[in-house]
Amino acid sequence: MNFLDYTLEELHDKLIKKEVTAVELAEASFKRIEETDSEVGAFLALNKEKALEAAKEADEKGIDENNVLSGLPVGIKDNILTKGLTTTAASKILEDFIPVYDATATEKLEQAGMITIGKLNMDEFAMGGSTENSAFKKTRNPWNLNKVPGGSSGGSAAAVAAGQVPVSLGSDTGGSVREPAAFTGLVGIKPTYGRVSRYGLIAFGSSLDQIGPFTRTVKDNALVLNAISGHDPKDSTSYNGETPDFTEGINKGVKGLRIGVPREYFNEDAKEQGVIESVREAIKLYEKMGAEIVEVSLPHSRFGIPAYYIIASSEASSNLQRFDGIRYGYRAENVESLEDIYVKSRSEGFGLEVKRRIMLGTFSLSSGFYDAHFKKAAQARTLIRKDFDTVFADVDVLVAPTTTTTAYDIGEKINDPLAMYMSDILTVPVNLAGVPSISIPCGFSNDMPVGLQIIGNHFEEQMIYRVAQAFEKETEFSSQKPSFKGGK
Repeated sequence: MNFLDYTLEELHDKLIKKEVTAVELAEASFKRIEETDSEVGAFLALNKEKALEAAKEADEKGIDENNVLSGLPVGIKDNILTKGLTTTAASKILEDFIPVYDATATEKLEQAGMITIGKLNMDEFAMGGSTENSAFKKTRNPWNLNKVPGGSSGGSAAAVAAGQVPVSLGSDTGGSVREPAAFTGLVGIKPTYGRVSRYGLIAFGSSLDQIGPFTRTVKDNALVLNAISGHDPKDSTSYNGETPDFTEGINKGVKGLRIGVPREYFNEDAKEQGVIESVREAIKLYEKMGAEIVEVSLPHSRFGIPAYYIIASSEASSNLQRFDGIRYGYRAENVESLEDIYVKSRSEGFGLEVKRRIMLGTFSLSSGFYDAHFKKAAQARTLIRKDFDTVFADVDVLVAPTTTTTAYDIGEKINDPLAMYMSDILTVPVNLAGVPSISIPCGFSNDMPVGLQIIGNHFEEQMIYRVAQAFEKETEFSSQKPSFKGGK
């Protein structure tokens, strides 16, 4: 059983016809992890005993014919709580932390009958774009083991790309689902802010964070989003409106739709011209399929990076105060006072990038600097959101590159924080505005996958799935398999 050969619906069909059992699917997942994870490094913790027990129960109970996800394996990013299973946010400060409750997204997948295989590597506290900032290991890109898988959800992307699990959950604060999806040739969505409950997601930037799934096909992605969406009384920011079936109308095509192309997202002088060329070809295909292509402008997107890193870091400096060495997590030894516990535990427990962002956020919020930094960033955010409101009055969706380059070499940007931050230039405006955005594979450059970003208006996930599905049906990029070339 190779998960790279089947969609979720095809796996479900095999379960219904008893050509395979849930136990066999779980065993196939663990076998694939055993075969490939020494090279890929996607998983931080495995849930083998409980997963096989749950799969056995699913087989005995019988697979629900009306529930496509029933009995299928799933991997969970390590900042999404899993009851009784280690959740560390890839940080030393939470090493060996075992939650006593599930995140709402985890709970909903288990209610849908999915089998949690294990926890996936990430940049510490979701701070990074390459999964090199984990306290425990580096994750490698299955397309080329010398390349990064993107971040911060690099483990979640690599696990699906490597065929270890058919689906995984990640989180996206400034592009952390879409960038890894682009780098590994997958489908990854950042839903509208509030579409998916953040309860049980270890907070980074609370006004930006959203949980989203990784899959190999567009419809698979929509099926998983169906399962995890909906209002949650435990999350006051979750959307208290109707949740549609995201697969409804997915095959309508794009004829008659107006697709906006934001000129600011196309740098014709980009050092990796192959990315721009692949996206331009995708736009031509949409036009050929009957869509009207309209050039639009998002002029304030140029403020996205500075605004994002001030706002996200400010929220992180507040959120991460709870990790103090007192209630849970790592506590420094040989301390002489309460203040000593705080200082030493945080100094030893947090990694360099986390400390950098805490310092940036604390500075931005400090007396005398708040107006000059945080307030200005919040004003820029308002302008960015207004830009999206303006263009969506005229177009149905926007299309653009997900990233400016394909996956880069491990170690290439880790010592240059500004270069790493600039990798998010095309994704952070979406989080600042709170709108949904999906990345789908649309070509190759330098033998690495290129991502096409499709951005929709608030709560218009159905529309972006429809536009994504139209492209996927006309191309074969979603069926390409990673080469596993290169190596340590």
